Amino acid sequence: MLMGLVALALVCSAESFGVAPSSAVFRSSRMLRATQQRASLALPLRPVRGGAVRLSMSGGTANKIADKLTPATAAALIDSVDVFIFDCDGVIWKGDSLIDGVEPILDKLRAAGKKIFFVTNNSTKSRKGYKAKFDSLGLNVAPEEIFSSSFAAAAYMEQIKFKETGKKVYIVGERGIQEELDLIGVPWIGGEADKDQEIQLVSGFALPHDSDVGAVICGFDRFVNYYKIQYAQLCINENPGCKFIATNLDAVTHLTDAQEWAGNGAMVGALKGCTGQEPVVVGKPSPLMIDYLCDKYGLKPDRICMVGDRLDTDVVFGNSNGCKSVLVLSGVTSEEKYKGADNKVIASEYCNSIADFYD
Repeated sequence: MLMGLVALALVCSAESFGVAPSSAVFRSSRMLRATQQRASLALPLRPVRGGAVRLSMSGGTANKIADKLTPATAAALIDSVDVFIFDCDGVIWKGDSLIDGVEPILDKLRAAGKKIFFVTNNSTKSRKGYKAKFDSLGLNVAPEEIFSSSFAAAAYMEQIKFKETGKKVYIVGERGIQEELDLIGVPWIGGEADKDQEIQLVSGFALPHDSDVGAVICGFDRFVNYYKIQYAQLCINENPGCKFIATNLDAVTHLTDAQEWAGNGAMVGALKGCTGQEPVVVGKPSPLMIDYLCDKYGLKPDRICMVGDRLDTDVVFGNSNGCKSVLVLSGVTSEEKYKGADNKVIASEYCNSIADFYD
């Protein structure tokens, strides 16, 4: 076996956490509609086609990197926005360790009346799974503040009315995608069930695949193998109209606090290489999360601040949607890389970590 081929967002009430968005979501204009069990979101998702993301490089002035955040500029930033969107890995935690100073900063922002949301491109957990992780780290985070790319993928399937096709999904990915598809009643195969599959490459062997697969969703998969890649490419290449959806294109990810690990871009790249297809990308920097926040809270994008550790997803996500952006150096991006001649993505501000938001 060849191993390792190296939001968005219906905000549920706390009482209805874990309940899927209804089949009526995305049905009409942007508004919340009451249903019998919960509020469902009429949200026109705007996912992006991989390789065709329009990058807004600069959140600063004249493409010039601002000085590192000071108490004075931090206070001005906080006063200028109503909502903070935080990435998780590399911003709130790294691996299974909470980054120093996070909890008191979140408490102070809430006390100042700021709305806070957490958006992660990691699809290995569902919203319920991420709530459990926040709890395990001692952070009091409401379910409706959490958005993951696994949910974004399910929300996109709702938007395109995939369930009505009678087709199923093949998953290259983990439990998060499986749980979110279960919540909306979309049948799936693959995922964790295929983690130990092997292919015996003998003369005349052809791997059979399900002709009823109408979409392949590729999310981060620690158990990716040659079987999964082959099965997925067969579906995309041989099943007429089969969709190719990626939760994100992150090059690297945080699995431990000791080093960076190959991210979902590796899995997506394997499928791109053998299909020649660009996926629809539903995670950051797709703009659907900004659409939702502006609609629900009546905000202008310039009253939102995106805080993240990645230039190509987090900062681009903020800049491309007219938001302020803060790059933190607690994750994958070093100050040397940020200030390097090759970098063209400029955040509104940058700092060591969100602990620098307050003195």
